Amino acid sequence: MSASRPDLNVVADPAVAVGDLLAEQAAKGGSIVLTGGGVGRAYDHAAARAPDWSHVVVWWGDERCVPPDDELSNYRLAKETLLDRLEAAPREVHRIRGELPPEEAAAQLDRELADVTLDFLLLGLGPDGHVASLFPGSPQLDVDDRRATSGPPGLDPYVERVTMTMPVLRAARRIVFIVSGAEKSDAVARAFGGDVSHDVPASLVRLAPVPVEVFLDEAAAQGLAR
Repeated sequence: MSASRPDLNVVADPAVAVGDLLAEQAAKGGSIVLTGGGVGRAYDHAAARAPDWSHVVVWWGDERCVPPDDELSNYRLAKETLLDRLEAAPREVHRIRGELPPEEAAAQLDRELADVTLDFLLLGLGPDGHVASLFPGSPQLDVDDRRATSGPPGLDPYVERVTMTMPVLRAARRIVFIVSGAEKSDAVARAFGGDVSHDVPASLVRLAPVPVEVFLDEAAAQGLAR
């Protein structure tokens, strides 16, 4: 399978652009996969634009192995900036159970994902090129017989992670990255302007059968110009 050319969108405020996309998907219904990192403003904007998520099933692409009220929890971020601000809650919320032993939490997510179609997958990009919790050099990158796996992180914070596997990420019907800041510019260039490589896990998403849409600000796009 050959890598597709990413659909690069340099915008003034990626949070607003991606928040609009989330709101549009929420209005249509279906399954939405959320991410962590600096996406709180996108979630806040999506909740304001589309306060009714009653036709949506919510997932997370990855989670840190911490309780749901921990400040490191991706679930907590989405709960405070999105879920708690909705007038109508999602039809289903599939939280990754970060408080469980990592292998058990991954096995539970794997079971829940059986026969599931993911309509909208939101992803971030790490400064090292990681995506979800799939890090450079991680053996989890090669897992193709499960829908979810667990393992150690490749950078701070050093807590165990549970993540959807690469085949699941690439099977989503729509794949959207949100990236901001000059500190991500090198990773952007390597992930979306360079070769597909296990050294840059985010680049492997480009092997999906659908275009990879990337929304980034000018600072994050600087590396592509170079």
